[in-house]
Amino acid sequence: MRLMGRGLFVWLLASLVFTASPAQAEESRFELSAFGAYRDGGEFDVNDAETGGERSIDLDDGAGWGGAVHIYRDPWSYYEFFFSTQDADLDPEALGGRRVEVTTEYYQLGGTLLFDVEPWLRTYLSLTVGLTRFKADGYDTETDPSGSLALGLRFPLGDHVSFDLGLRGYGTLVDSNTGFFCASAGGEAACLLETSGNAVFQGEATAGIAVRF
Repeated sequence: MRLMGRGLFVWLLASLVFTASPAQAEESRFELSAFGAYRDGGEFDVNDAETGGERSIDLDDGAGWGGAVHIYRDPWSYYEFFFSTQDADLDPEALGGRRVEVTTEYYQLGGTLLFDVEPWLRTYLSLTVGLTRFKADGYDTETDPSGSLALGLRFPLGDHVSFDLGLRGYGTLVDSNTGFFCASAGGEAACLLETSGNAVFQGEATAGIAVRF
């Protein structure tokens, strides 16, 4: 599953790069964006070693931040690379009172369509693919293929600056029945979680500023 997802990511990346003509590349303009975010935690579906059944372990909701680079294909669309990150605790009750902080990072590449509504308002639709990294101190980093879909509002503040509000949903593919957040101790590997589901979903609300060059 991971190899298939990563192969799809590489194929889509190549498609985005080679579909732009030289004329389009010469006319492209760059835009840099920075944003703050509030992300809902999401959850991991895991196998319960005590009961033999399944249960969910939640990540806390919390604030995050990120940034993006946009390359305009034309006035109504642009290619996009963005990064978004958040630090949040796994539910300590599900871990026997143990506190484990997880950093979830999204690295995404895709495209955005812009729609004129009023002179002072544009809407946008964004679709991306990429990778998700889950990191926790003392444990191996987990990297899995992912994608996102976003809807938003853009308020131009001039010819080169805009204020953006958005909602973005993420889906990350994970291997089922596989150890997650593993570490070696005394020559033996121990894992914090054993996943039972195939995906982790999160959503976030964003607010930021974009500057066009």
